Amino acid sequence: MRGNELGEFLKSRRGRLQPDDVGIRSYGTRRRVPGLRREELAQLAGVSVAYYIRLEQGNADNVSAEILDAIARTLRLDDDERTHLHRLAHPPRAEARGAPPRLRPPLQNLLNAITHAPAYIVGHYTNVVAWNRLTAAVFVDLAAVPPGERTWTHQIHLNAGYRTRLGDTWLAVACRNVAYLRYRLGQDPDDPQLTSLIDTMLTRSADFTELWAAHHVTDLTHGEAQIHHPDVGLLELPYETLHLPGDPDLSRLMLYAAEPGSPSEAALNKLAAVSRHASSADLP
Repeated sequence: MRGNELGEFLKSRRGRLQPDDVGIRSYGTRRRVPGLRREELAQLAGVSVAYYIRLEQGNADNVSAEILDAIARTLRLDDDERTHLHRLAHPPRAEARGAPPRLRPPLQNLLNAITHAPAYIVGHYTNVVAWNRLTAAVFVDLAAVPPGERTWTHQIHLNAGYRTRLGDTWLAVACRNVAYLRYRLGQDPDDPQLTSLIDTMLTRSADFTELWAAHHVTDLTHGEAQIHHPDVGLLELPYETLHLPGDPDLSRLMLYAAEPGSPSEAALNKLAAVSRHASSADLP
């Protein structure tokens, strides 16, 4: 893990709480630090100041789950942030990694059978392992992207054309992507592929670097994509994520579906009609 992830995360969460948020009266005095002081947080969490300072210095030896939960409650962490705090304090044992993801043929057949909605499978690094034709038509023509850059992280932060399609939602999408990578880092802080991806983005994208410093943490579950398509206009596509527990090299299946009877559904149908004539080379 690069640097003191535990300490930086605690400082970032402490910095977003104001004394009034937790019932501490400041009496109009000027405060030298943003957010809560370490002493204030320690008192609210019921731990000694020296103990909490050691945590912010990255020393989590023998810290109990109860103390971490008390700090999480004081910092008002959500479920993903609380899980992340526990992982930073007690890093999980890394699983075998490094092998290229294996795609079972039935999974690609499933994607191919979904003809009126984008669907794709991602690995553990936002890497797109397999997709159907509407994914290429709606989002990015991944067949034209170098294999090493077939990650949503690359496309969101480095692909100007895709950024244009995201329009005003780009910042929210970029924040969610960075927060997910931070979440994944907590799952496996020494994963070389993950840290290489993050280092690449920190080197190549100033926007990524700024977002990374915020220490936001979230998993990907469901939401809505808004795409400004040059041919069919605005697409509003709610999505769901389905985990693939029988395929350890893969992370999840992403499925998008427009609301029945909506303009987005009509637009998808129009793109689907065009994509049926596309070459099979458009698929992995």
